[in-house]
Amino acid sequence: MHLSIPDFHIGIAQLRFESLHSPRMKVLFDHPDPFMLAHGGFQIQIEQSKSALESVGVDVEWLRWWDDAQKGDLIHYFGRPNAAYLDFAQDKGIRMVIAPLLTGMGSRSRPALLGQKIMTAILRRVLPGAFASAMGWEAFRRADACLALTAWQKHLMSRMFGAPPERVHVVPNGVEEIFFNAPAMARGRWLICTATLTARKRVLELAEAAVRAQTPVWIIGNAYAKTDPYARRFFALAQQHPDILRYEGPLSGREKLAQAYRQARGFVLLSSMESLSLSALEAAACGCPLLLSDLPWARSTFGAAARYCPLTSSVGKTAAILRAFYDAAPDLPPPPKPATWMEIGQQIKTIYEQVLSTSR
Repeated sequence: MHLSIPDFHIGIAQLRFESLHSPRMKVLFDHPDPFMLAHGGFQIQIEQSKSALESVGVDVEWLRWWDDAQKGDLIHYFGRPNAAYLDFAQDKGIRMVIAPLLTGMGSRSRPALLGQKIMTAILRRVLPGAFASAMGWEAFRRADACLALTAWQKHLMSRMFGAPPERVHVVPNGVEEIFFNAPAMARGRWLICTATLTARKRVLELAEAAVRAQTPVWIIGNAYAKTDPYARRFFALAQQHPDILRYEGPLSGREKLAQAYRQARGFVLLSSMESLSLSALEAAACGCPLLLSDLPWARSTFGAAARYCPLTSSVGKTAAILRAFYDAAPDLPPPPKPATWMEIGQQIKTIYEQVLSTSR
């Protein structure tokens, strides 16, 4: 049977009416650590995920722990909730999507991971249930969906914690539009590194290698505390070598940061642990050649589109690789463009819809 033209238009109008008046999905974001205590990439990931989801039609609220009248279809928990948290949510019929980082685990060697898996299995058997619950191990098995930033993290969630593979989804971080839209500029003499001044990011080690190799590096970032001994050592070195180490603290405004990436000769991040570096993705969006620590997160994200430096305590070895990258950078092709946050928001929304449409 074929619809007449008037019937067709009536059908379209009805669909639009239903779409406009159907209840919107409501998601509650939760995270255990206050942003005021530690700034960093996870905060940006959470805030940008919220904005991206709202832009594709999802109502998102911060979970208000004091509000017993708050309602939601689903909790998106950035981290690992304990077993009691999962019990309460499931008793109320609220679905759970979890997004743990696995930063340390994702940077360990395969022998170390095997040892951790064996130790975790032993501890699950011998420790009291309350301790095991607090570790959040069962969250991977019991959550309605797990979001992994990389394929390597997905592998770890299933291999190490028993997450059902069909419930683990690879959803990388996105990049703000301003980094894609920044105008092209002539590349300058400075490599660039954007990172918090902390030992895990190995900014001091990068600075020492830059001085040894005489390769100019502009380091953008802040310390968790000005009195931190590691940060103070970096400050002292930067003051001694201002011609090689450019440090002016963090940049105010994302537009200025995008301009800095566009002007940079290349991007360097030699951290010892990462989940998925937002800075590296931002630099890639601006066409920067990349030199990264040789870790699984980087290899699984950029593959042959980046250059890699092994983790080593040898300043000389790092300096040689840094100098080779500096010399080659002008002729290296730009890495592939990452996804925008809006694209990531749509991916997450699709996962929410799948979770809510599947019976528990």
